[in-house]
Amino acid sequence: MRIFQLILAPRLSGAEMLVKGIAIDHQQSGHSVCIASLLPAHGDFAPAAGELAANRVTCVFPPRRYEKLGRLLFLYRAIRRFKPDVIFAHATIPALYVRALPVRVPIVWVMHSGVDDFQDNRLQRAERLLSLRAKAVIGVSQKNIDEYRRAIGRHPPLIVVPNGVDAERFRHRESVRGPRGEAGSAGAATGGDAAKRIVQIGRYIAEKGHLDTVRAFKRVLDVEPDARLLLCGVVDDVAYHAKVCALVDELGLASHVEVTGPQTNVAEILAASSVFAMPSRFEAHSIGFLEALASGIPVVANTIDSFAFARGWPGVQLVETSDIDRYAQALATALGEPRAQRSLDGLTLEDTAERYLAIARQVIG
Repeated sequence: MRIFQLILAPRLSGAEMLVKGIAIDHQQSGHSVCIASLLPAHGDFAPAAGELAANRVTCVFPPRRYEKLGRLLFLYRAIRRFKPDVIFAHATIPALYVRALPVRVPIVWVMHSGVDDFQDNRLQRAERLLSLRAKAVIGVSQKNIDEYRRAIGRHPPLIVVPNGVDAERFRHRESVRGPRGEAGSAGAATGGDAAKRIVQIGRYIAEKGHLDTVRAFKRVLDVEPDARLLLCGVVDDVAYHAKVCALVDELGLASHVEVTGPQTNVAEILAASSVFAMPSRFEAHSIGFLEALASGIPVVANTIDSFAFARGWPGVQLVETSDIDRYAQALATALGEPRAQRSLDGLTLEDTAERYLAIARQVIG
């Protein structure tokens, strides 16, 4: 089978890393896979691009940023050259672009967004026009499917396929620790006792709640003065990132907190930290949350629906992270907890890749 995966921009973020993993899995299973994008690759995607090349996955990324017509032409030529049997379009914008093209290849739209894109009237109108051009719509959570039904109506088939992670890669191993528990560039940069390090990994946007984590961490230091905090992720909102840095300085935390960009060694960072914080106000089905669960690290996360499946799991606390006192208490408690063994049955990368193949066979007929 020839499988074409379309993303908006190659970057070090959850959905793109999922697509990378699925593409490699499918290629290793004997299929031919191409990943294409509408926007040029970010610099932080270079290691992932190297991994894709090593596994003979074709990558077709534009050399520069095109306007709308240029994107359509670039995408059309990429499809014509690769001659796919099926196209998976990840996220709203790529799904709209590919369905606007005169191609007969079956298209599957994968909804990754944690927000309701159909609140934008322009996107809702465009989706209503192009809805039937998709042979199937995948939601990474039931929330995606419910939002689609409310805004657009029924579309057979609407399918929930949860994200999956490479559980073996993230499973904790003591051997990844350095002399003081550091791992990779981010771990080494923080210094201090890694056994008391809290980490938050995610894009710098207000909805991810970094400011709440910084404020809560200030109170954690009252009971754990040797604690450290590492924040890392793609800087989507430059102004918000600046606010995070400013708050760290304002609270006098510069010697205890590192605010850095995206990291390629996430598994090592999780292994060298003792608490994973995720105060997101919304998520669809977070890759970062699954990676933390797979690593066994104690987790403190917000009480949103997307995380509810892990309530009651060992080492997982779901609290109202906007309540800074309660959030801080949960983080301090987690610093004293051991790692946990957690089963991710149905949430592994292999599970997700197999579901995609099954849907591809279904839409090809």
